[in-house]
Amino acid sequence: MANPEIRQAGIVDVTFGENVTIVQPVNLYGCVLGDETFVGPFVEIQKGVQIGKRCRIQSHAFVCELVTIGDDCFISHGAMFINDLFVTGGPAGENRELWRATKTGNRVSIGTNATILPVTICDQVVIGAGAVVTKDITVPGIYAGNPARLLRRL
Repeated sequence: MANPEIRQAGIVDVTFGENVTIVQPVNLYGCVLGDETFVGPFVEIQKGVQIGKRCRIQSHAFVCELVTIGDDCFISHGAMFINDLFVTGGPAGENRELWRATKTGNRVSIGTNATILPVTICDQVVIGAGAVVTKDITVPGIYAGNPARLLRRL
């Protein structure tokens, strides 16, 4: 009988700002967390991710490589960021040339179980629970649905 490869979740090569709070267990590696940021349990934040100051990343969120999150942002429970659009009909795997970046501005709130594809989101946006963001958001406002649509300007 074969033995499995066992990997541990943990915190490796992370740059922390002042007064950061982490609730274990988490899987954080090669990322940057700004001052006064909170990360809840069961969160994964991958290498190269930059998270601004005074952000809250709630439990079960997944923040993949190539994501930048601005200051004063709220990422709710189970929110998912995606960097692979399966442009070849399947996963890109380790072919990073096929991955795309996501950037959120400042004061962005992303609701529970929202999915954020590789897009740019301007400042002062609310993404509703369960929304799927498939295109850049350039107007501050409240967005919801699949695909996410502007419901009201802020």
